[in-house]
Amino acid sequence: MKVHASTQRLEYLDWVRGIGAIIMLNGHVWHSYLRPDLKSSGVYNLTQFIGGMPPALFLFLTGITLAFLMDSTQRRGMPAGSRVVEALKRSRYLFFLAFAFRIQLWIFGMPSPWESLFKVDVLNCMGFAMAVFAVMAAFRTEERIRLCAALGLGIAFLSPLVSQMDTSALPWMLRAYLVPDYNFFGIFPWGAYLAFGISMGSIIRTVPPDMNDRMMQWCALAGGALILACQYFANSSLTIYTKSEYWLNSPAQVLTKVGVLLLMVALAFVWTRYGARDGWSWVRQFGTTSLLVYWVHIELVYGKASWFFKDSLNITQTAIAAAVVIPLMLLLSTLQTHRRRWKEALAELGWSFGPRPDSAAGD
Repeated sequence: MKVHASTQRLEYLDWVRGIGAIIMLNGHVWHSYLRPDLKSSGVYNLTQFIGGMPPALFLFLTGITLAFLMDSTQRRGMPAGSRVVEALKRSRYLFFLAFAFRIQLWIFGMPSPWESLFKVDVLNCMGFAMAVFAVMAAFRTEERIRLCAALGLGIAFLSPLVSQMDTSALPWMLRAYLVPDYNFFGIFPWGAYLAFGISMGSIIRTVPPDMNDRMMQWCALAGGALILACQYFANSSLTIYTKSEYWLNSPAQVLTKVGVLLLMVALAFVWTRYGARDGWSWVRQFGTTSLLVYWVHIELVYGKASWFFKDSLNITQTAIAAAVVIPLMLLLSTLQTHRRRWKEALAELGWSFGPRPDSAAGD
């Protein structure tokens, strides 16, 4: 099967990533600033229900870009071992970012317990899952479609069983990377989203450009079917597990989110191809700098910079705070993009400020 590329891909994926960043910002503002006695309100529960999507979304999109990397190294004729090493390098980079992020939060939040340096956040989960799935680079793109889909299903369906295992003998840090926990992003079940992302990214790479519309139709149908089927089984008495918690380790919850992600990708593709106007998009702008937005807003929303807002605002005030934080992060994102463009323009004139833009690793 011939492998194809598409320039449209990055635009609609950036748009999905931007939606995730906006949802994340709104959900975190409500979580941090709203008064505790109002956190049983319907509007708060809605923000947190929707706000549970971004971690899955970012892991899924990271899997897609990892699939692009694996496919790119394959098309360059690299041997299997070298392709695995390249994937491990991407994992190493994410681990570096994850620990740099934790160190910065620890320093800014001092005095802080040293254990917070090793909290397994979404970036740690990305790095760990990428290291685990790096071996998939040894396979051909077409093989990764079904292999990674099977791995994603395996992780999702094993998660309730892993929760029931006696893992008390494991070091607490290793347990945080593996076992489902409300406070951490363990590979069970969160790694399933990255596996499904690799499968999706491999599909995108194998589909001819003139079949993209048909691919997205199937993507939307599969997403809708997953949501309906998973909700049916989640609400029925049929179960293969003696114990399972929907929001912690349920395969139905994981696959429902995968269905939503597939629908989002399909809708973003349709919008960017047929509905969006040419030119700048504030949603896509968030998507191009999502890591920067994630990094800065955590300190802004949860750090000492806004201590006087934490757990102290009513519903109207929190909505206003969200309406302020989101444009602030958009301004930061735009400034970062323009800074890169100025560096590129100056580099073209022979004025070098560090590595040239074309030397950076792309997706």
